[in-house]
Amino acid sequence: MIKLTVRQMEYFDALAQTLHFGRAAEIAGVSQPALSSQIAEMEERLGCRLFERSAKAVRLTDEATALQPRIEKLLAELREIERFAAQGRGAMEGRFRLGIIPTIAPYLLPRILPEIRERFPKLRLELREAVTGTLVEETLGRRLDAFVAAMPIEAAGLATEELFADRFLLAVPRDDPAFAAPPVPPESPALERLMLLEEGHCMREQALSVCGSVKPVAMASYGATSLTTLLQMVAHGMGVTLVPEMAIEAAGAMPDLKIVPFAEPMPERRVCLAWRRNGPMQEEAQALAAIIREVSAQSGPQRSRQAPRRRANAS
Repeated sequence: MIKLTVRQMEYFDALAQTLHFGRAAEIAGVSQPALSSQIAEMEERLGCRLFERSAKAVRLTDEATALQPRIEKLLAELREIERFAAQGRGAMEGRFRLGIIPTIAPYLLPRILPEIRERFPKLRLELREAVTGTLVEETLGRRLDAFVAAMPIEAAGLATEELFADRFLLAVPRDDPAFAAPPVPPESPALERLMLLEEGHCMREQALSVCGSVKPVAMASYGATSLTTLLQMVAHGMGVTLVPEMAIEAAGAMPDLKIVPFAEPMPERRVCLAWRRNGPMQEEAQALAAIIREVSAQSGPQRSRQAPRRRANAS
């Protein structure tokens, strides 16, 4: 009898979906050699090649194409068993794996974690900080149960619930004469000094969108990996950067930095919670969304800009 493990089927499914060993390994939460080894063992047990490998591409063989829907069906049935097991325990108990993007995590988590611990003491929250693309892949790959990010989330299979609006302001050197008379129009030439987060961060694209017709040229060959790094660079006179309203308290504590508003209508991002549609943790995800919305309405800059309570399905 051929014996395949659930792990091997999950690795096969991840590789069949991505056709990329590196991305499949990220989804599965293992190293690329470990995934490759399991795929090779799966091929040996089945007695056939499942993937054609070349320097430029990975392709499904005919055998893998025929096997893929069967593997998907088996994994779907296992998820039904997970959902049944989840119903056997009380709501908001056990492990919940939550992802959150880096430009939200340091500012939102201190507000919501105490409330979550107080209301749901039996919930074991595990946190993962990563860029949106990684969180989408890991949620679809069942490595995460939900994640917090900026909208839109364009991924079939995910449900989203909008939480609140977060306006953008501009962090500038405190004595910079170019910003002596705010608000700042989006076409201001001073925005050419805008510094950006590295590729993969959604706030990079949001910053470029805010600039409108102005093309940022500062730090053209460098991308910072965190908002804190950018703010430190601004404080040392190296340029200016976009800062979300939820971060202005931390930014305002830097003595050589000043926060100035944009001209109305001020740009903003809409923050949401996303999870697998029809997944076993929907009830927990919706409860977390309610807490985040409530806490955001009671404290912080988002108080007067609470998002409407509604759900949307990304497609």
